[in-house]
Amino acid sequence: MCAIVGVFGAKKASTVAYYSLFSMQHRGQEATGISVANGKKIKLYKKRGMVSDVFSQATLDSMEGSCAVGHNRYSTAGSESAGDAQPVFAKYKLGEISVVHNGNLINKHEVRNELIDKGAIFQTDMDTENIIHLIAKSQKDALVDRIKDMLTKIEGAYCLAIQSRKKMFVIRDRFGIRPLSLGKFKDGGYIVASETCAFDLVGAEFIRDVKPGEMLTFEEGKEPHSEMVFEADYHPCAFEYIYFARPDSIIDGKNVYEMRLEMGKRLARETPVDIDLVLPVPDSGVAAAKGYADGLGVPFEMGIVRNHYVGRTFIEPTQEIRDLKVKLKLSPVKHLIAGKRVAIIDDSLVRGTTSKQIVRMLKEAGAKEVHMRIAAPEIKYPCRYGIDTPTKAELISTKFTPEEIAKNMGADSLGFLSIEGLKESLGSDREYSLVSFDGKYFAGGNADSSGCSVG
Repeated sequence: MCAIVGVFGAKKASTVAYYSLFSMQHRGQEATGISVANGKKIKLYKKRGMVSDVFSQATLDSMEGSCAVGHNRYSTAGSESAGDAQPVFAKYKLGEISVVHNGNLINKHEVRNELIDKGAIFQTDMDTENIIHLIAKSQKDALVDRIKDMLTKIEGAYCLAIQSRKKMFVIRDRFGIRPLSLGKFKDGGYIVASETCAFDLVGAEFIRDVKPGEMLTFEEGKEPHSEMVFEADYHPCAFEYIYFARPDSIIDGKNVYEMRLEMGKRLARETPVDIDLVLPVPDSGVAAAKGYADGLGVPFEMGIVRNHYVGRTFIEPTQEIRDLKVKLKLSPVKHLIAGKRVAIIDDSLVRGTTSKQIVRMLKEAGAKEVHMRIAAPEIKYPCRYGIDTPTKAELISTKFTPEEIAKNMGADSLGFLSIEGLKESLGSDREYSLVSFDGKYFAGGNADSSGCSVG
């Protein structure tokens, strides 16, 4: 998951990076960081916590420079230490370098072990640190060639922003698994970000998506230079549309809200039910629930209130924290629910813990019937591209049928969107990465692999 931003040629690059990361807080809440280059040196500040808590105005004012890269961290099974926050900074033969990474390198351990055998010393558990070492140890003379050399040695999902004292390099893997967009400021300068919602906040105009396999080089006084370092084999992650991205973002040319609305409409056709009311699990289930209600011709109500000061339970690293946060996070509007047959719509079902508590909450609020509907297929396989589905044993749909899951969570019924329905909702113009649903890897890995920490 994670969020990255790169700003080049802006007067207040650190402030632009800050607001960009703030707009993408949903992509990672564990830690955040920004590094700024002024042509002579790179200054870094990073810490565990939310963007608004980590950075003060004084900190941002002290980070002078027109080039900044930033990161919001989201971990799956990795370390929680402050040292695992990004950017990752180092001094090496050519000077100073700072790297931010969204994705997951599936050959992380092989590369790391080879580097250690050659004398490398690692300070974190992040696969991003591999990238720094590979660049530093490359025998190429120019940084751009060292980056290309590094890219031949890593595999998996990655969007990278690499900052030197005078330049910025942005790369998207050849599969385009994770999103990355390019924007431009009216008064000069460029921005790249994981989601276009960042552009809206900082006043940048969307130009285009960074192409799969493309590297962009930013240098003072020049237009960004584009080079295809790999031939594209486009497989964007379907989970960006299902859950990860903000509804107002445009991911690879498609509006996230509209995609979720269409998933809900398709879900209504595939798994209809006789009910009085459709409720979303806020906030990521809202668009799909609206689509489901429209598809059935049934009223849609925001019958569950979310406390927005509590983080997203899906991205918390321990089950105990998830259990507590569901109670802190969601509250039913009892007068809407009492005596009604309701369908509750969620974006996905991973472990089933949250859904079970929601069903119990609705029944205790007086719901006559509670039917759970999921606007995504059954998650049956772990993903090594940066999704929090750590092991096959933890995925409830690998162990039980929908009927058994419904009984276990106390729901009157449970229905999922089919894989074919998801494909049709997203459109047939590209082949999506659906590994969590069909187990089909296209960039290494296997469907029985355990989870990894995310860069």
